[in-house]
Amino acid sequence: MPKSIIIKKTGGPEVLELQDVEVGSPGPDDIKITNYAIGLNYIDTYHRSGLYPIKLPSGIGLEAAGKIDEVGSNVTEFNKGENIAYASVPIGAYSQQRIIPAKIAVKIPDGISHELAASLMTKGLTTNYLLTKTYKLKAGETVLFHAAAGGVGQIFAQWANSIGAKVIGTVGSDEKIKIAEENGYSSVINYSKGDFSKEVMKITKNEGVSAVFDGVGKNTFQKSLACLKTRGMMISFGNASGPLDPVNVPKDIQPKGLYLTRPSIAQYFTNRRELQAGADSIFEKIKFGKIKIKIAKKYKLSDAKEAHQDLEARKLVGPAIFIP
Repeated sequence: MPKSIIIKKTGGPEVLELQDVEVGSPGPDDIKITNYAIGLNYIDTYHRSGLYPIKLPSGIGLEAAGKIDEVGSNVTEFNKGENIAYASVPIGAYSQQRIIPAKIAVKIPDGISHELAASLMTKGLTTNYLLTKTYKLKAGETVLFHAAAGGVGQIFAQWANSIGAKVIGTVGSDEKIKIAEENGYSSVINYSKGDFSKEVMKITKNEGVSAVFDGVGKNTFQKSLACLKTRGMMISFGNASGPLDPVNVPKDIQPKGLYLTRPSIAQYFTNRRELQAGADSIFEKIKFGKIKIKIAKKYKLSDAKEAHQDLEARKLVGPAIFIP
């Protein structure tokens, strides 16, 4: 019988339980798949902890890649045996086998492995919407990206460089500086050692940056605003250090006429056509060598507690996956 990680209550990594599950047959619009690689993402910890409430008991995980075992009667775009990947609700990707709606799946092209696809979907699609949709990054611009050595951060700098933009990155330790530099950051700041906003202003000769991409959240928000040019954009897309405090618009936004947005994947990839196009743009950059991915660590499903501990302790330097 296939196994899945189930949570029956919210809390720390200890609430993650590996259990046998009955999968059954797909509905008319669904596909049944065997997962060969599963993505580990920070949003998984939000579901587990209760920061993002979910109905319990529940599976966990949004991202995986595998092979189709069976297709529903209404499904025409997929066939048994095809390689697919996905990064979307319903949650439950931490599983050996499961049923998902066909509309959330994308086809994996030849030359892209399951492991690579599982590490790319959430992080690649996030990068895609951040710099091509939320903020249309242009050649010659300078922007700031927090958590530069993380999975999204590594893809972001490489993609931005392929456009001709310049990215300043921040990291939480000296050990991560080299990783960020190797992925294309023009300058890297250890934000745990001082005021990164002052460093950014020094690097930009007091001009500031046109946009800040912030997945860290609470600890970096205010100083991120200080880094921005007049009419700059603050893109807040994560809570790694905790949820944001309420924003004081007259104090925080009005003085420089700033833009503030809080985007997510679901708002930019609303149907299968958009998902496939977004994924194809990532796969293409991988194939042509414009983005290189190095998987930081591989876990077994039975190691889910350890994986979440490592993720929250910021021990991972790059994307990590489960091999079920």
